[in-house]
Amino acid sequence: MNVGIKGFGAYVPERVVDNSYFEAYLDTSDAWISQMTGIKERRWADEEQDTSHLAYEASVRAIEDAGIQPEDVDMVIVATSTGDHRFPTVANMLQERLGLSKVASMDQLAACTGFMYGIVTARAFILSGDYKNILVVGADKLSKITDLNDRGTAILFGDGAGAAIIGEVSGNRGILSYEVGSDGIGGKYLYQEQETDLIRMNGREVFKFAVRVMGDSSTRVVEKAQLTADDIDMFIPHQANIRIMESARQRLGIPPEKMSVSVDKYGNTSAASIPLSIGQELENGRIKDDDILVLVGFGGGLTWGSIVIRWGK
Repeated sequence: MNVGIKGFGAYVPERVVDNSYFEAYLDTSDAWISQMTGIKERRWADEEQDTSHLAYEASVRAIEDAGIQPEDVDMVIVATSTGDHRFPTVANMLQERLGLSKVASMDQLAACTGFMYGIVTARAFILSGDYKNILVVGADKLSKITDLNDRGTAILFGDGAGAAIIGEVSGNRGILSYEVGSDGIGGKYLYQEQETDLIRMNGREVFKFAVRVMGDSSTRVVEKAQLTADDIDMFIPHQANIRIMESARQRLGIPPEKMSVSVDKYGNTSAASIPLSIGQELENGRIKDDDILVLVGFGGGLTWGSIVIRWGK
C-alpha cells in the first residue's frame, strides 16, 4: 500500500499586516526586516477567529479536494502550538464542527515541525489497515502568543492553516521516505514562557540549529528514497527565515527556482508554514501529478522532520 495526500486545502485570514506596522513603534524598518528574514507581510486573525476556525476552513477545502464526504474521515490529527484551550483540543472542536462521527481525534505538539509529525503519524495508522482517510491539519494563531514589543520576534509570526487527507494513493505515488527527530537539550532556545504565555527565542542558537538540521535531514531523506537532487521537482522548507531556507537549499543542491518561498507573504506560521507553501504552489500550477517534493521543517523542542513525497492521488 502506498500512502500519500488524497486531498489538500489551505486558508489564511484576511487581515494583512505589512512591515510598516512595526516601523511605527519599534526600532526597525521594512528594509531591515526584508533583508534579514525575507518577510514583507503576514496575516493575522481577528480576535474572534481562533485556531480552530483557521483549521476548519482549511479542512473543508481538503475534504472537498479529496472527493470524499466528512463522514468518510475516520481520524483527525491537528498539529498546533496555539490551541483555543488546553482542552478540549482543536481536533475535538474540529470534529464537532465538521459533523464527523465519534472518530479518534488528537492534537500533536511539535511546534513548526508539527505538520510533518502529523503526516508521519497518519501514515502509520493508514498502513495498519484500520483507517482509510485521516485528516491532518497544521494550524496556528501565533499572533496571540507573540510579544509585539520584542523586536527579535514581533516581526516574524503570522496565522494560517493547511490540511491534508492522508490515505492510500495510486501507482508509485505517496510518501517515499521520511525522518522525524528531536533534541530536548535545545528546548531552552525556543519556548513559550509560562509566566506570560509569549514566545521566547534565542535567535542565534535557533539559526545555527536550523541551518544544520534542515540541510542534513533533507539530504538524508533524499538518499533514503534512492534519489538525487536532480530528481527533485520542488523543495518546500519551513518558512521561518529566507537565509535559513537558502542555506538548506544550497546544501541539498537544489536550484533557486525549485524552492518554494511564501515567507514573504505569510511570515512564520509554525505548523501551517509548509502546507501554506504547498497551497501556494498548487494554486500557481507549480506542483503537478507525479512531481517529487521534499518537505523539511524544524521547530521548538527542538524538533525536525523531512518527507519525500511523489505528488498525486
